[in-house]
Amino acid sequence: MSITVSVEQKALSALLTAMQPICTKRSAIEATSSILLNIGHREMILKSTDLEISLQASCPLETSTVREPVSLLVPGRRLYECVRELDGIISLTIEGSQLRLGTDMVDIALNTRDADDFPPFPERIENRMHFERDSLAQLLDRVSFLIPQNNANPSLNGLYLEIAPSGLSMTATDGHCLAQVTTEQYTLPERQAWLLPRRAVFELKKLLETSSDTDIFLGMCSGHLVFSGEHFNFFTKLLADAFPQYKAVMNRDGFVPAAVDKARFSKIELSGRNQRLLAAPLAH
Repeated sequence: MSITVSVEQKALSALLTAMQPICTKRSAIEATSSILLNIGHREMILKSTDLEISLQASCPLETSTVREPVSLLVPGRRLYECVRELDGIISLTIEGSQLRLGTDMVDIALNTRDADDFPPFPERIENRMHFERDSLAQLLDRVSFLIPQNNANPSLNGLYLEIAPSGLSMTATDGHCLAQVTTEQYTLPERQAWLLPRRAVFELKKLLETSSDTDIFLGMCSGHLVFSGEHFNFFTKLLADAFPQYKAVMNRDGFVPAAVDKARFSKIELSGRNQRLLAAPLAH
C-alpha cells in the first residue's frame, strides 16, 4: 500500500540546499550521505548529519494520506538534484523501497533505505537563552573572517564564545591577529564558554541569512551546542582544545583612547604623490 504527500517545491528545495554541505561530507558511516525523512500528517521533518554538525528542519505539507508517521532514508545529493529541477507542487509517493517524486510533467523514482541505518540524532534540547537573529548574524560577521581553516594548532580553528553575567564576547585569532566583539545585550547568570568549529560557524551564518525567524535560541543537547529557530535545530559538536589565553593581549592599560573616521582610515595617502591607494583588491 502506497502513501502520498505533497509539498511546495521552493520550501523543500531551500531545506535541501542548506543540508547539502552536511550530507555530502564524507564520514565513517555511509548513511550520513542520506537525508532522513520523517513524514507525518501535517509536516515532513528532514534530518542530516555528518557526525560533527547536524541539521533538523520541518517542511509543511500541502496534502497528506499518512495515517501513521513514516520514516525513510533518501540519498541526499540525488534528492536535492531532483527537487531542484521540479516546479510548483511536488507529490511524494512511498511505494515499497522507492520514493517517487512527481509533478504534472515529471515522475522520478529514488531508492530508499531503512531509517534504522541513520546515526542517532541529538534529542531533548535544554534552551539557555535567545538572540535576535540579525544581532547574532552581525556578531558572527565581525569575527568569523579571522578563523583559520587548517591551523596546526587545533584550538585556533574555532570561534570562542563566552557568555557571563557581564555580557557576551566572541573571539577569534589566527595566531598573528585577534578579533573580538562584545555586547552587554546578552547575559547568563553563570559564565559559560564554548569553542565552536569554524565549519559550524559558517554553516550557521548561512542559516541565519535565509531564516525568517526573529528569535534564535541557544541550548545544549547531548554535549552539542544547539541554535534553534521556529522550524530548525542546528547542532554542532564543540572543539575540546583549550582556546589560547588571549586576555593579556586585550589589556588596554597605558593606551590613550582615540577615534578615527572610518572612510578616511580606509584610504592611504601616498607620500609625495597625487594618488590614493584604496583598501580594496587590485585589478589584474
